[in-house]
Amino acid sequence: MTTPHPEPQDQTHRSSGGIVGGVLLLAIVGWLGIDALATGHGRTPWLALAGLILVVPLIVAFTLRPAVYANENRLRIRNPFRIIVLPWGTVAGLRSGFSNEVVTKTGTKFQLWSIPVSLRARKKAARREARAAAEAPGAQSGGGRLGAFGGGTGGGSRSGIAPAGSNRAESDQIMADLRELLESREQAEPAQGEVTVRWAYEVIAPALAGAVLMAILLATG
Repeated sequence: MTTPHPEPQDQTHRSSGGIVGGVLLLAIVGWLGIDALATGHGRTPWLALAGLILVVPLIVAFTLRPAVYANENRLRIRNPFRIIVLPWGTVAGLRSGFSNEVVTKTGTKFQLWSIPVSLRARKKAARREARAAAEAPGAQSGGGRLGAFGGGTGGGSRSGIAPAGSNRAESDQIMADLRELLESREQAEPAQGEVTVRWAYEVIAPALAGAVLMAILLATG
């Protein structure tokens, strides 16, 4: 009897800004909703209850829930309303533009909600890279052209130039790491399989229930 190989450990990628924003939104909505439930009159408590049932799952879905789990065998994406599992053998590539996406070999695209693109972070990273290049030996006024092409004095390892990739924005660095994992594992036998997509009914069902209750209350008001 063969023993199954243990699942490789996941690397988890989540948006810290999304988590902080979600916690703050939940605190505000919870405070307002509980206050309306406790002190409201007439239909107000029922409307507050319907609002909480509708809004809380949506806040969780778009802020706290998104995550990307990557290991040697597959990429698992937990988006607001779906969970997508992609063995590396099914992935054609990872793209970064105004959003980060994974593209399958069949052409299907899935957005990585938990790895948002920050244009501000990219600009800061570009400024750091330009600053590092300006501080390189030969880039200063006394270094001359020879220094810029390696003709200056030694000490290149202590030049202050950041290693390649260290000046990237955080989301771009994560995408680069995922691309490296894809390139090294896409042909591996354990990384083959089928793409699976599951709807997050644990989020959809309560949000729909809250929407239906809200619609009934408004229609009968």
